[in-house]
Amino acid sequence: MIRWFLKKAPPLLGAEKGEGSRRLRYLGTAGFLLEGRDQTLVLDPYLSRPGLWTSLFGRLVPDEALLQREIPTADVVLVGHSHHDHALDAPALCKLTGAKLLGSASTLNIGRAYGLPESQMREVVPHQAEACGSLQATAIPSLHGKAILGRIPLPGSIDRPPTWPPRITELRHGPVYLWHLDLGDTRILHVDSADFRAEELKNTRADILCLCAIGRHYRPGYTREILALTGAKVVIPCHWDDFTTPWGAPVRQLPGVDLDGFMREIRDAGAEVQLLGLGEHWRF
Repeated sequence: MIRWFLKKAPPLLGAEKGEGSRRLRYLGTAGFLLEGRDQTLVLDPYLSRPGLWTSLFGRLVPDEALLQREIPTADVVLVGHSHHDHALDAPALCKLTGAKLLGSASTLNIGRAYGLPESQMREVVPHQAEACGSLQATAIPSLHGKAILGRIPLPGSIDRPPTWPPRITELRHGPVYLWHLDLGDTRILHVDSADFRAEELKNTRADILCLCAIGRHYRPGYTREILALTGAKVVIPCHWDDFTTPWGAPVRQLPGVDLDGFMREIRDAGAEVQLLGLGEHWRF
């Protein structure tokens, strides 16, 4: 049983499972690194993980040394929405690697506050495929899920660059997107918050879902419905770990996530679960 505090040690950072020419690495929270044939693509990186007190009352500073060590190369960084645990590290990672930052106007304002040049940022157009080497990435309009006490945290947009380093209250979620990645023979859908617009997914198929766990109970039938809409056969749970614990520390679940229950829901809906620890790779 996986409980709120995991009793066994997490997999070693860099541990690997599966077979295939591509690698997907879980970066914690909703973050993933995808190494394809000709591109290294990063989704919602958040490795800095300041503690709870700093997150709530201090200013948020990306850990550039950690980012450079763990993600030395990247070509494109995609951000689903602009909360701190999804967007804080993205501009720094782009500066360190030369990657292009793709996201909403709110996300780009975070990049401007950090000092990322306009030449390294592009505001996405919903439903318009972005060429990333041999794969295509498409932003699909979505919704932010409810979280604490059934409320959506920090709603609203970031209409101008926030102060830097920012406070958590300055990083509102802005437009929310699901990222659909078409690798040619495989399609991945990244769901970084536990809600979605069903009408936006009627013609969207996926083989693999990177699926947010926290807050899903506020949308009845969440797991079964999105699997039915997309036809996905593999689910990688994300946003289940406590992101106020440092990178590399023993992993524990966010309160209320019920990871065991989530995995049962996935299997009951007819899909396979690939549970990755922080920093663990899956080949496919």
